[in-house]
Amino acid sequence: MSDWLNQTITLAGIATNWLEILGFITGAIYVYFNTRQNAWGWLFGIINAALYAVVFWQVRLYADTGLQGYYFVTSIYGWWMWKFGGKNHDGISVTRTPARLYTIFELIFIVGTVSWGFLLGKFTNASLTYADSALTIGSLIGQYMLARKYLENWILWIIADACYVVMYFYKNLHLTAILYAVFLALAVIGYVQWRRDMMRNAAVV
Repeated sequence: MSDWLNQTITLAGIATNWLEILGFITGAIYVYFNTRQNAWGWLFGIINAALYAVVFWQVRLYADTGLQGYYFVTSIYGWWMWKFGGKNHDGISVTRTPARLYTIFELIFIVGTVSWGFLLGKFTNASLTYADSALTIGSLIGQYMLARKYLENWILWIIADACYVVMYFYKNLHLTAILYAVFLALAVIGYVQWRRDMMRNAAVV
């Protein structure tokens, strides 16, 4: 990684570096486009995942580092689904999460958090192993729901983003913490806009 990307700078009194700044910018664009159901936002999701994989590795949040690889792949999947998914291959619409998936999501969250947290604590020098793992597994689920345009993905992101704000401030990733506060606000907006769109489409049908 180029030295200039990791060079510490002060931005509005916050110690950061260009790597984190670029992650902030691409992340904000990515989530904003998602709230607008703009499929090109996934391109910024791909770039953001690559940037933050490095950021989180450097502060030993290994679960979050691995999560970026998943974000990279699901960003490609999400772009394809939003552009070419559905029966007519012309993109998918906002729907509620199928009830059958909730039990599956709950099992994935519990098993994933416990097992991943244990492995990180046992075999690595990872920080905040179980908290990081819980948020990582929750984000795995939320990202899949987002790619499928399930309305309730935004509820999950509201919870996760609020927790991430606390964790990243604790890890002195202050700019990233602010970014996740922005994500939190955008998640609220996304829920309102997607729900309105879903109701409008239901009325037309």
